[in-house]
Amino acid sequence: MNDAIKTDAAPILPESLLAKLWYEFGLQLGRVVLSLGFSMRVTGSSNVPRTGPVMVIANHGSFLDPYFVGVAVRRHLVFLARKTLFNNWLFGKFISSFNAVPIDQEGVGKEGIKTILAQLRAQKAVVVFPEGERTFTGKMQPLRPGIHLLIRRAECMVVPVGVAGAFEAYPRHRMFPTLAPLFMPAMPGTVAVCVGKPIPSRHYANAPREQVLQSLFDEIHALHLQAEALRRK
Repeated sequence: MNDAIKTDAAPILPESLLAKLWYEFGLQLGRVVLSLGFSMRVTGSSNVPRTGPVMVIANHGSFLDPYFVGVAVRRHLVFLARKTLFNNWLFGKFISSFNAVPIDQEGVGKEGIKTILAQLRAQKAVVVFPEGERTFTGKMQPLRPGIHLLIRRAECMVVPVGVAGAFEAYPRHRMFPTLAPLFMPAMPGTVAVCVGKPIPSRHYANAPREQVLQSLFDEIHALHLQAEALRRK
């Protein structure tokens, strides 16, 4: 990945009060829906700094991961979404209202890096899935090199997050998710999210790329295992 990526972007306007209230409404509704529908459990929500630039990095097992992470974190987040999701005008407006921004492809590619850096410069909290795509097996995949470039270029807090059960609830080969309702006996699709302690990006500033990638992988994987133990079974 070329370190000379330009980060020039149009100024990002602050959220209006109405937009903040709408996001908060969706957040509270999402907590209820995901708790009832997937028996979702969460720990560590308060670990995310309430102000300043934050990069939330999580494992990626399911199309539903942005919802699980968004509900687990006590802060309004920015999400990266494929441009094709905005082809439907109505759906595009809907996800935009919850801070989704379009990029060409999933993962931590060149355009995604520019977008993330612009959001961080605007003091936002951004969700990144550094594996680059959803797992095919339920196991974590190696992290893409782009996350190392982000760490080097961004001055922010990095918050690792582990999500467990999302793959069982909605793997990429299944057309529809399988619910695990709270009011029924535990099913395979129960979900849990563990939010880790924030790490200053400068902690990794002078470390070699492979060391950074392994360290971040280990942080997320450890939280994923904690979340697995937290799931309702």
